[in-house]
Amino acid sequence: MIMRNQQSKSLFSSVAVAMALVLLRTGAAEPSNPLQKPDGKPADMTKPVQVFILMGQSNMVGMGKITGGEGSLENAVKTKNKYTYLVDDAGKWSERKDVRFVRVMSGRGGGMQLFNNEWMGIKGGTIGPEYGIGHYVGNAVDAPVMILKSCIGNRSLGWDLLPPGSERFEADGKIYAGYKDSPDSWAKGTEPKPIGWYAGKQYDDDVSYAKAVLADLGKYYPGATKYEVAGFFFWQGEKDCGNAVHASRYEQNLVNFIKQLRKDFNAPDAKFVLATLGEATKGCGGSGGKVLEAQLAVDGSSGKHPEFKGNVATVYSNPLSHGGSGNSHYGGNAETYMDVSEAMGKTMVELLKNK
Repeated sequence: MIMRNQQSKSLFSSVAVAMALVLLRTGAAEPSNPLQKPDGKPADMTKPVQVFILMGQSNMVGMGKITGGEGSLENAVKTKNKYTYLVDDAGKWSERKDVRFVRVMSGRGGGMQLFNNEWMGIKGGTIGPEYGIGHYVGNAVDAPVMILKSCIGNRSLGWDLLPPGSERFEADGKIYAGYKDSPDSWAKGTEPKPIGWYAGKQYDDDVSYAKAVLADLGKYYPGATKYEVAGFFFWQGEKDCGNAVHASRYEQNLVNFIKQLRKDFNAPDAKFVLATLGEATKGCGGSGGKVLEAQLAVDGSSGKHPEFKGNVATVYSNPLSHGGSGNSHYGGNAETYMDVSEAMGKTMVELLKNK
């Protein structure tokens, strides 16, 4: 992993101070972060593309509204002067020539559906966490960057995204599915009657679609011939909160998920950043509390999983949420998506410094 040389820090600090003085004079809000606007230059294509894979459920897919007044990205940028790196000097949405954004998803008729294959810039009607992530990582990594999102909504870690190697277990008089079992549970002592889905089906789909993109790299990152999977991002948990058994197994499943992804992509040193659910508060109890505890437990700094020290980190999203719950997609509030994504991107950059 090659990090950009942090040049001209004193100059940048001077610029930041000058901007702050101007904002104070004009009464405008201070920008949310010190990220510089992209310079419009392409990446050094002699270096391998650094790939960051985004997985999860609907909030990772992205439900933040771009237009529409209060709570929209447009309002945050133009009225509140936040996320100013997203627009160019003319006030139009900027585009990075060193960060490629690719999004794939399971199609209604089966198979992979391609939604995005473009240089990173604001397009469409909604946003996910890719923009804060992409700009933070893009500014820090001195190599081509691909933000590769492969996910779909309404999926649980305890069933749809259950990683390979997960075994059956017993709870409350039922047998719960291990990887590739079907259905998700059945009465103890009876034979399961398979349905048209199996434990881990979405994991298999999401991983296979990401691999399909990487197998045809030049189609998705023009001019690229080689890549490295440098990191994973994960924002998920809502559906597991609706199942007490899945919530109780969330930590175990999450640990296996992290390890299996690194194995499947032959990326043992890839960093992993996840975000908690914005509505969940520490000590809240219930299934939501169990999922939150599990997400915080895998953070390498917690000490519970020593093998994750310096390579796995959890972003506590509650202070960053602008209201609502993940089930309601935070009311489409783009600032929630941006603030969480910036925190995830910044956290990844810190992890990348750990060799």
